[in-house]
Amino acid sequence: MPLFGKKEETKVDFSHLPRHVAIIMDGNGRWAKSRGLPRTAGHAAGAETFRTIATYCREIGISYLTVYAFSTENWKRPAEEVSAIMKLLKKYLMEAISDMEKEKVRFCFFGDLTPLTPELRTLCEETERSSAKFDGCQVNICLNYGGRDELLRAARAFAADCAAGKDAPESLTDGQFSGYLWSAGVPDPDLVIRPGGEVRISNFLLWQSAYAEFYFTDVNWPDFSKEELRRALAVYQSRSRRFGGI
Repeated sequence: MPLFGKKEETKVDFSHLPRHVAIIMDGNGRWAKSRGLPRTAGHAAGAETFRTIATYCREIGISYLTVYAFSTENWKRPAEEVSAIMKLLKKYLMEAISDMEKEKVRFCFFGDLTPLTPELRTLCEETERSSAKFDGCQVNICLNYGGRDELLRAARAFAADCAAGKDAPESLTDGQFSGYLWSAGVPDPDLVIRPGGEVRISNFLLWQSAYAEFYFTDVNWPDFSKEELRRALAVYQSRSRRFGGI
């Protein structure tokens, strides 16, 4: 074998993939800083990685991909950085709408979109509406999303139904409660991936990830390749999921 031969791809059983993969797209700023670039350059590179990984998930047959694009806490960042992220999202959605017939990816948004500009809100709504007919891979974009905020909204909605006489507190089940979440109708993630070197979930899918497998890596999101995803999938397949059993 040549000393500098091509690296062998990580072996993955593509007939037993997780149905739902969720990713915290972290490390854009650190990637940019390490290269002497502004943080906005990291977000631009991260947007291209998102496109690559979303396309690959569709190609290999993953049914659901959920990504953490912008959290409820991210508004605390400098206005210039927030503006850059929103511009990238707008650019991506416009391209996604034009490529929709070819890609056949369904898009959904988890989170409160009301603080967004009317233009961006309309783009999100148009993307959801135009892609609703596709039944292949569904990409869920968590935008102005926070797990605690989601749970509070769900609790308030259920309480309101009880107050209106539509339901009763003692009848609540976990399945019923899931129907009040942004992710209603979407199966819980099997695998949650966090690049960027941090080892926490940062308010992401708190209810839904109760039984998910977690995979953490030091690789920053802009450098997260198809091979990195295959590594995560291989680790997932090496684990035994017992859901509290033996």
